Amino acid sequence: MSFFGFGQSVEVEILLNDAESRKRAEHKTEDGKKEKYFLFYDGETVSGKVSLALKNPNKRLEHQGIKIEFIGQIELYYDRGNHHEFVSLVKDLARPGEISQSQAFDFEFTHVEKPYESYTGQNVKLRYFLRATISRRLNDVVKEMDIVVHTLSTYPELNSSIKMEVGIEDCLHIEFEYNKSKYHLKDVIVGKIYFLLVRIKIKHMEIDIIKRETTGTGPNVYHENDTIAKYEIMDGAPVRGESIPIRLFLAGYELTPTMRDINKKFSVRYYLNLVLIDEEERRYFKQQEVVLWRKGDIVRKSMSHQAAIASQRFEGTTSLGEPTFSSPGPAASAVPASLFRGLGMVPLRGLEVQRILESTENTRGNSESAPQKPLQSKMQTMRGSGVSTPRVFCGAHRHLNLGHQILPPVIYQQFPSCTTCH
Repeated sequence: MSFFGFGQSVEVEILLNDAESRKRAEHKTEDGKKEKYFLFYDGETVSGKVSLALKNPNKRLEHQGIKIEFIGQIELYYDRGNHHEFVSLVKDLARPGEISQSQAFDFEFTHVEKPYESYTGQNVKLRYFLRATISRRLNDVVKEMDIVVHTLSTYPELNSSIKMEVGIEDCLHIEFEYNKSKYHLKDVIVGKIYFLLVRIKIKHMEIDIIKRETTGTGPNVYHENDTIAKYEIMDGAPVRGESIPIRLFLAGYELTPTMRDINKKFSVRYYLNLVLIDEEERRYFKQQEVVLWRKGDIVRKSMSHQAAIASQRFEGTTSLGEPTFSSPGPAASAVPASLFRGLGMVPLRGLEVQRILESTENTRGNSESAPQKPLQSKMQTMRGSGVSTPRVFCGAHRHLNLGHQILPPVIYQQFPSCTTCH
């Protein structure tokens, strides 16, 4: 950028260090279009470099300092002149001086707090962005790069069902029930509608998902309702005692987590609106608020999958990069530590496994008449070294306990005797 075509001009670009591997997420812009941005979560480090490319190699660029900012702000559309910043971090990249050639400046914002999720609504916008600024006397050179932040939640401890009886006296009495009151964004709403009394001719029934956006405070409060989805659950006249099932999949709709009193500027709430329409086009409805939350994309491995990993032989680490505990015996497999941690177990170390295998080899070399004696004497020496005396079980009992620690299943076959069987 140059002023009236005179002086040096420069192009500024912000590059992230993990741009190739970082996931991107779609996010709606103010004009309703969807674009992909780099996805971040709360507490993640934001690092990269600011690249300056001079267009005229024979001229120098004078500046009053170069800096980069990480900003999280809320913009209210009816008050665009005021931006409410809730996160503001600044890194100085260069002191005032001159730049004679193109160069790049590294930056890092460590463990940045990102308390709210990115959101673009009808009256408000919450955004996170990086802003690089080259301060100059006449005009600053500014480059911004938006990112998207998702807030992840865990399963709620209390998630009771919603059950309510509504109706019109002596005309209509219905009971509706939803299986939960809190749903994640890919969840399924399951419920039923039960007609206790029907004296009006109903021809149609549907469920609407309504998003209510509230902005402002005090007397300057604006409510904006947006119908996200309409789901028809009945077409025709019901009779007394009839039950209508409900199954509504949320994955196909553009939903965000529920937001309540975000920085005391706005809120986003969701409602299930049950609508009944009679033959005279009169509408009867009942709204019920539900809480939406975002579940992490972390796939929990099943026990069968973990057992398959444990049965494979690796040296040092598994394909998942986890540390393994392997024995020196040819029949023993390396077992990832995550298999034990998932079961609430403490894995044995390699030295302890080696001791047991050595005792087993000594046992095999003795006579069959007294197979347990060498093993017992070996265990007595182990007791003196600080290892508690174990109870030994064979492979059929699928259990081995050494000082309240658990061995991999493959070690079970190394023992010729069993204190339970004998």
